[in-house]
Amino acid sequence: MRQPLSIIILIFIYHLIPIPADAALPAGEEAAGGEELNVKEMILHHLADSYEWHITGDGERDLSVPLPVILRSRQSGWHLFLSSRLHHGEVSYRGFSIASEGKYAGKIVESLPDGTSVRPLDLSLTRNAASLLISSLLLILLVLAAARSVGRDPLKPKKGLGGLMEMAVVMIEDEVVKPAVGKDYARYSPYLLTLFFFILINNLMGLIPLLPGGANVTGNIAVTLVMAVATFVVVNFTGSKEYYREIFWPDVPVWLKVPFPLMPIIEVVGLFTKPFALMIRLFANIMAGHAIVLGLTSLIFVSVSLGATINASMTVASVLFTVFIDFVELLVAFIQAYVFTLLSAVFIGLARVEPHVVRNVEHSPEDHPAHK
Repeated sequence: MRQPLSIIILIFIYHLIPIPADAALPAGEEAAGGEELNVKEMILHHLADSYEWHITGDGERDLSVPLPVILRSRQSGWHLFLSSRLHHGEVSYRGFSIASEGKYAGKIVESLPDGTSVRPLDLSLTRNAASLLISSLLLILLVLAAARSVGRDPLKPKKGLGGLMEMAVVMIEDEVVKPAVGKDYARYSPYLLTLFFFILINNLMGLIPLLPGGANVTGNIAVTLVMAVATFVVVNFTGSKEYYREIFWPDVPVWLKVPFPLMPIIEVVGLFTKPFALMIRLFANIMAGHAIVLGLTSLIFVSVSLGATINASMTVASVLFTVFIDFVELLVAFIQAYVFTLLSAVFIGLARVEPHVVRNVEHSPEDHPAHK
């Protein structure tokens, strides 16, 4: 029973990655019109965004779902067509093509009459954008289904999806939002809970190798940048007066503030390093996990030229380590969503700081030590 299962896993992995037709050739040999497998380019290609949703292929025949391309050219106005018109960047359509090299590599460019290439206004629905829409719709459906389940009988213990969602909400509310934010935590609970579930579901969707999963959404720095900016806006637009007083006039010796505002400058820089750390942490961890899985999978094809014995042993090791890393990524998917939400809550709590009140307590003469 184990042998057929291993064969199925290997076939499944093989069809997930478009390997050039001559990848199995010995080192130094090339097929006509082909090149050896470039692991670096293969990994970067899968981590990058694209104008189509690749499903399977062998390097020559690919099965993909074309996505709508929406462009506005300075020369010819608006254009709307499917990405299949560009045929993986090998052909041009209406003067547009996908650049294969240069600073616009992987992006749609327009060829001008003088031979130069420029970037049009690109509002295309790429794979990451489509995955964002799908995961957001899925998240809305899950939340509505859980709310409907809880609303039927709030006092009855829930099972299945309703119980799972309720457990997650209570955990984030009691262990993250309340301790970190403070007394007015309810004001920020909707944002922080949305943040947690949005990151979690996109992390999990990225681990599914087939449509509608497989997109590197939270491993895209543009997506993590938007979430970090959202936290930055929430923190600094709802901060208390004491929070801003500690930034521009902190409780330090005067010579650190006047004539040169050293400490205020450090505090202002800290306003931006906090969301920057949020952005980089999520982006780097998710992208690294995907890169490790792709790198381990590519060992199967890289070791072909080393002989059948080495290739068979490397194939078994590759499959085992890939499955292990996938299970680790399930844990990382939750941890990264939890950490991003926790740090956002901590930053909000720091911005809600209240002034230190010093109470003057009047003592009666009888309380004086001399009268005791």
